[in-house]
Amino acid sequence: MISWHRVAELRDEIGAEDFAEVVALFLEEADDVVARLSNCADAKAVENALHFLKGSALNLGFSELAQQCQDGERLAASGHANIDTAGVAQCYAASKAAFEEGIDHLSGHCAA
Repeated sequence: MISWHRVAELRDEIGAEDFAEVVALFLEEADDVVARLSNCADAKAVENALHFLKGSALNLGFSELAQQCQDGERLAASGHANIDTAGVAQCYAASKAAFEEGIDHLSGHCAA
């Protein structure tokens, strides 16, 4: 669910202090997008929301969420409006919980 290797890479690339800020910003923005996702009016709006989430998820190591967003984004881009946004929201919630639970033990993680 979480690529701890990617999380460690990001932390090492930007430093611990900036990492905490990036995480806080990602979670705040992702919370907002996920909350609005089910109310997107059309396939293009869903595609845009999923694209944002996918990019953020990839950067922060939320690998399962990134894959779900990519799959949904592709469907939305081809005109499908019936995307499982509830499933994306559930995956985000589970990923966020796993991340928050595991982040204190980051130094012990090295693989997905």
